[in-house]
Amino acid sequence: MLPERKASAYAFPRLPREAVVSLVVLALLWEGLSYFAPHLGIAPIAVPGFGKIARSLASVTPVDVAVTLVRVIVSLVISFVCGLLLAIWFYRSEAVERYVGPLVRLLMAVPVISWILFAVLWFKSTEFRICFVLVVTCGPIFMVDALDALRGVSRELRQMVRSFRPTPLQLFTKLLLPATTPALLTSWKINLSLAIRVVTIAELVGATTGIGHQLAIAEELFSVADVFAWTIVLVGALFVLEWVLTRIEARALRWRVS
Repeated sequence: MLPERKASAYAFPRLPREAVVSLVVLALLWEGLSYFAPHLGIAPIAVPGFGKIARSLASVTPVDVAVTLVRVIVSLVISFVCGLLLAIWFYRSEAVERYVGPLVRLLMAVPVISWILFAVLWFKSTEFRICFVLVVTCGPIFMVDALDALRGVSRELRQMVRSFRPTPLQLFTKLLLPATTPALLTSWKINLSLAIRVVTIAELVGATTGIGHQLAIAEELFSVADVFAWTIVLVGALFVLEWVLTRIEARALRWRVS
């Protein structure tokens, strides 16, 4: 990787000028709407100004943010390991895929809200409920992406590597894992965005900590400003995690020219 490209890969992403202009215009329209809301028959509480939102942001508790992020990261790691192992199992045995594959696709068809209700009815531990919901939601996606990536390795390349008579572990670490790393990192990006949304919904039911719990409190207090504040924190946390993942991707794929 060229030095300037390497530097840009590790730099924090910048918003395009058009995006900045759009956000500024939207902010001005929102602030104007909050000012004229009483004259338009809209309850002032429904359209808080940026002053109220800023005060709500100042009252955000870092502990709840940290709890949510830890839940997401731990659950994604478990989902990735389970999905990758299942993909390798399917890759090595077509018979297993024929019998177990339909069950995995059945899991993917179940709505998230159904998994949340099942978790509440089945499990007592709140942390296990949230982890369960995230794993059954993200794990199959990791499995499908990993299996497609494994099948994408060319037959000629596999035959060439097998000519050196590698052990199964060497075949995986020297060929399959490097060849599937780009697809696996892309799957991480997709699941990260999904997990942030799912964990918030899961925390709304039964959790006593986390961003989702704080959103539930804001809803009970009819505080739109608090909802905006926690939503901004959630989106900001997602951007930071995606940036970290981008840096990991740049480091793992530094051998690529472009």
